[in-house]
Amino acid sequence: MDGKKLKKMLYDYKEGSLSLDSIMLELKKQPFEDLGFAKLDHHRAIRKGIAEVIYGASKTPEQILEIASAMSAFSKETILITRMSKEAALYWRNNTSLTLEYDEISSTGICGKVPNADGLGKIAVVTGGTSDIKVAKEAVITAKAFGNEVEEIYDVGVAGIHRLFANLDKIMSANVVIVIAGMEGALASVVGGLVDCPVIAVPTSVGYGANFGGLSALLSMLNSCSSGISVVNIDNGFGAAYQASLINHPKHGGANENFVY
Repeated sequence: MDGKKLKKMLYDYKEGSLSLDSIMLELKKQPFEDLGFAKLDHHRAIRKGIAEVIYGASKTPEQILEIASAMSAFSKETILITRMSKEAALYWRNNTSLTLEYDEISSTGICGKVPNADGLGKIAVVTGGTSDIKVAKEAVITAKAFGNEVEEIYDVGVAGIHRLFANLDKIMSANVVIVIAGMEGALASVVGGLVDCPVIAVPTSVGYGANFGGLSALLSMLNSCSSGISVVNIDNGFGAAYQASLINHPKHGGANENFVY
């Protein structure tokens, strides 16, 4: 159950078109469903404003599909699966009629419909290089699944800073900017010094040996001289988009049906 469904049930009860017993039956099914290997948190959408997301890594294709099927049975219109393998996507398509849009670059899938964008503004996703696009695509798909309009700006890193300056209008008009970079991760500081909105930095594991799998970029971003920058974990495009979406959908700013106030 999400906030929209609960509000509609209460409204229907107030209008006399839904019985109290019907509401009680729905609430008795809450707050979680035990699948044996997983416990689905059906109340998360009411508490958090965003429903549970399936983290596909280390889950079997069968587990991913069973979780998604249970979520769909509870009228979840958009189901996001991150770190989903190609094998899991193939198993899905061969064993269910549920729709799946799967992006191989980011290993991300969406079951159901992508909601209309209803945030306060755009989220710009900016990468230092083409090698960072895998993480960027995870952020883009996540942001869209949460009801955001996204501007994608790729390969504008500090090795050729003029490429960034050529896109300043798009970046400066965004409500939130997600900056994704590996190597030394300097792009986040540069962007943070140019814009008047929150910047969420994502260090990637792209880089040579002294990059230490993204640790050098992480430390550079944490030590940025630019104000207004927050940093998520290495390669965590999902976490950056989640935070950006919360910023783009404030509690008291506009009517957003995908979030619960």
